[in-house]
Amino acid sequence: MRTFQRVLVNTLLANITTQMVWFGFTFWAYLESRSVLVTSILGGSYMLFLALTSVPFGTLIDRIRKKTAMMLATACTAVAFAIGSALFFVIPSDVLLDLRRPFFWVFLTILLLGALVESIRGLALATCVTMLVPAELRPKANGLVGMVQGIGFALNSVVSGLAVGFLGMGPLLVAGVAFIVVSALHLRSIEINEPGVQHAEGVPAKVDFAEAFRMTRAVPGLLALVLFSTFNNLLGGVYMALLDPYGLELMPVQAWGILWGVCSIGFILGGMIISRTGLGVNPVRTLLLVNIAMWTVAAILPIRESIALLAIGCFIYMGLVTFAEASEQTVLQKVVPFVQQGRVFGFAMAIELAAAPISTLMIGPIAEFWLIPYMNSDAGRNQLGWLLGAGTTRGIALAFLLASLIGLIVTVLALMSRPYSVLSATYRDSLVNESLAADDPAVQPTDGEDEPPVSDPQE
Repeated sequence: MRTFQRVLVNTLLANITTQMVWFGFTFWAYLESRSVLVTSILGGSYMLFLALTSVPFGTLIDRIRKKTAMMLATACTAVAFAIGSALFFVIPSDVLLDLRRPFFWVFLTILLLGALVESIRGLALATCVTMLVPAELRPKANGLVGMVQGIGFALNSVVSGLAVGFLGMGPLLVAGVAFIVVSALHLRSIEINEPGVQHAEGVPAKVDFAEAFRMTRAVPGLLALVLFSTFNNLLGGVYMALLDPYGLELMPVQAWGILWGVCSIGFILGGMIISRTGLGVNPVRTLLLVNIAMWTVAAILPIRESIALLAIGCFIYMGLVTFAEASEQTVLQKVVPFVQQGRVFGFAMAIELAAAPISTLMIGPIAEFWLIPYMNSDAGRNQLGWLLGAGTTRGIALAFLLASLIGLIVTVLALMSRPYSVLSATYRDSLVNESLAADDPAVQPTDGEDEPPVSDPQE
């Protein structure tokens, strides 16, 4: 647990830095352009490429030591942010934000690569929970992960808003490079009592989406969980594209960043509760019940143009998200054999995140050219004003409300479905990773980077 906690702190520093730069870029791009199309492109691009790289990254994590994977990710992020900083100071901002010129796409690609590569650390951290934490403590460990993510989200939201508002994008990029270097130095000092690299017998070393799919499907009910999360992310893409424009229309960027930071305390509180109480005997049920509460809150959040309502809704929503994510990770860590977890986690992330770019890239044009003009017209105000009130953000509010109602209906149906019962039984009966913690006498570290193949526990 001590080693896990040190890795967790290091991941916090790296995630704060990466998300600080990406959040800052999103805030800056919207404030300079005042276009939800730009924010939808940024959010959609991030989610799309994160989905495409998740299986390759997961395969990499299965093939090399976890610390090596995290060091590689941190080094690549540092290089990308350094190049991005140089471009920002050389090219004028009006040129960088012109979508008709190649400079915007080059700048976006470089910062995007830096943010994407850092996602290797998230996948590696999930496998480190399995490797370093005893089975009975993993739900609480995942609560700590959620708490740390909340702390990071709170800090980078505040810092990004204040930095962009008072200093500008340039100093934010320079700080990003400095902090990611500090993260790399700290990671080098951590000694991880890691078993030799284990390879599932008969599984190809190359990136193989079909094999990752087979591994996921081999666990009864797991594919249904992945598909459910995928649909949730399809709807969540609406919020990804439009929540920043919604908030920035109601308040200055500095206040929006601070509000996000305060709301992110919900992440922290949720993680603290989980770290003390766990997730109950059936995390699958916990996941679905939490989603019902999340979509209910999300439906209420936009019914009036109110900063107070937005803040309260986001605070509650973020606290619930911690329970949902910890529940899914706990299920995966118990039912998926350790030697396959990199691929399966990567496949699950790829499928789940692939949906968000679709809705993110679609909702930007839909909101800008249809929903917002409609709710600003006399016809829209007359027909839906009784439900959504008045204000300049009512078109975005309509998009939020529609997505939330669909999510609520689908979650209730999932709770009554057969795959829910099957996966619950699989979780209850699975024993494949019960004694894998690195301090277990049966798991001894080795000096070599690679080891002979070991049998897959399910074969």
